[in-house]
Amino acid sequence: MYIGVDVGGTYTDAVLLEQNQIRASAKVPSRKNLLSSIIEALDTVLQGVDTSRLNRIVFSTTMITNLIAERKYAPVALLLIPGPGLSHTYYQFNTMTRILTGTIDYRGRETVSLKEQEIEAAMAEVAAQGFKKVGVIGKFSPRNTSHERRLELLIKENHPDWEVELGHLVGGQLNFPRRVVTTYLTAATREAFHHFLNLVRQALAQRQITAEVLILKADGGTLPMENSEKMPVETIFSGPAASTLGALALTSPGETAVVADIGGTTTDLALILSGQPLLSAKGARIEGQLTQVHTLAVKSVPVGGDSLLERVGNEIIVHGKRMGPAYCMGGPVPTPTDALRVLGLTTLGDQARASEAMAILGEQGGSCIVANRIVSLVVESISSQINQMFQEWEQEPAYRVWEIMQKKKVRPSTVVGVGGGANGLVGRIAEELGCRSLIPPYAAIANAIGAAVAKTTLQLSLRADTEQGSYVLQEEGFEGKIESNQFNEKIALDIVKERLIQMAARYGLDVKPEQLEVTRLEVFNMVRDWHTNGRLIDITVQTPRGITGRIEAGGQ
Repeated sequence: MYIGVDVGGTYTDAVLLEQNQIRASAKVPSRKNLLSSIIEALDTVLQGVDTSRLNRIVFSTTMITNLIAERKYAPVALLLIPGPGLSHTYYQFNTMTRILTGTIDYRGRETVSLKEQEIEAAMAEVAAQGFKKVGVIGKFSPRNTSHERRLELLIKENHPDWEVELGHLVGGQLNFPRRVVTTYLTAATREAFHHFLNLVRQALAQRQITAEVLILKADGGTLPMENSEKMPVETIFSGPAASTLGALALTSPGETAVVADIGGTTTDLALILSGQPLLSAKGARIEGQLTQVHTLAVKSVPVGGDSLLERVGNEIIVHGKRMGPAYCMGGPVPTPTDALRVLGLTTLGDQARASEAMAILGEQGGSCIVANRIVSLVVESISSQINQMFQEWEQEPAYRVWEIMQKKKVRPSTVVGVGGGANGLVGRIAEELGCRSLIPPYAAIANAIGAAVAKTTLQLSLRADTEQGSYVLQEEGFEGKIESNQFNEKIALDIVKERLIQMAARYGLDVKPEQLEVTRLEVFNMVRDWHTNGRLIDITVQTPRGITGRIEAGGQ
């Protein structure tokens, strides 16, 4: 028996699956006391169930997505050690940023040391501006961590209450700007994510649930809860990944469609091509900047059923933030859900309060006219984002391969709607895009279903230095010797695949070498006196992502 729980900004959903059938489901409001929401959802689906029969529980959450979409994350200062190269004006990240002297070269050798007086001055500036969270990132820190470690030590000696995030621990790839953004977001969201995990632990402890607990990642894979705490940013698109997997589980095999998950706080967009979610080749893009987060090609749009509506002059503005539940459900401000209620496109909330919400916006001519105008604004906003996403999706290598297989240039013609706002909006969105709409059974709890059916995934990373004659398997903490001067990336890949298959077997996963996914492969030639003197090889391999099965007809 599997449980999937999706903790969203508006609702917390849960499902209990047994042999691909939904045995129970729950949808409860995500209250300020989030622990009570999680416990209520679990209690609902576990009524009369022996918890010792549970195999695992998978949690997805839009918490990190919503924090970033609404810009409610904690302020973070950046101390960067980029070394020579690009002009320092290139490193602008919309927060306090200080460039420090010091250089580690691509091989990991220190060529310019840190200047401690300069560091002290930077710390004084950070303190003066009130920052308590700091990201420390060196350009080649994955090759040599000494500068980042030294800077962390100095910060802790002078400001023990500061939280310090080190770039080499957040991202192992050598794209410096992406590692900066990833480190920044990790520092900004770690505290909130730690609080979320503690709530999960409390809920499970109170109900004496001892099943394996996993967190859904942005790429549709999973992480053990303990490991996810190290990398909260891996869950940055956990909610969109859950809705994508949920749509897969609720639609026919081989479906090609846009997935629109319309929630209270955001609308999450994704693409399925012939039954496979599209993967982003460059990593998650947050606020226009790329990160090192491996992710499905998804986008979270800050428009949802509970978005704040405001009248400004003759215009009605849909704001990208949520002030609480819809007015018709006791909330403080008018929202699109109120418009849907007036038009009979949802049964949520009180009809009289929904009409009152339309009157608050100051329109004359009847609440239905106002409501239609609001719905049109929301539909136009989401549709324009989908069209913009198509331009980005079509640049993905996997999309181009798919087009070649279709033997023509074609866009998906189906919009699959999931989430609480799907019934009222997806039909109109599809019409705006010239597509057909599909709202599958259980669409309102698709995220929880996606979490429940997500395959358990494991990853293993290898880092080798052929000149030094050694390699490290990072997740296992194993260091091996390179015995042959013929060692290359193919041999390294064989080593990491073999060890990952052994690791998977310990978790009860039967995985074949050809099923493993290489998520990172970087090779750097070390040149000295015009000759290649060795190679640095970085490889990360992951067990296959996907779903354990499709949802079959079954009673609750």
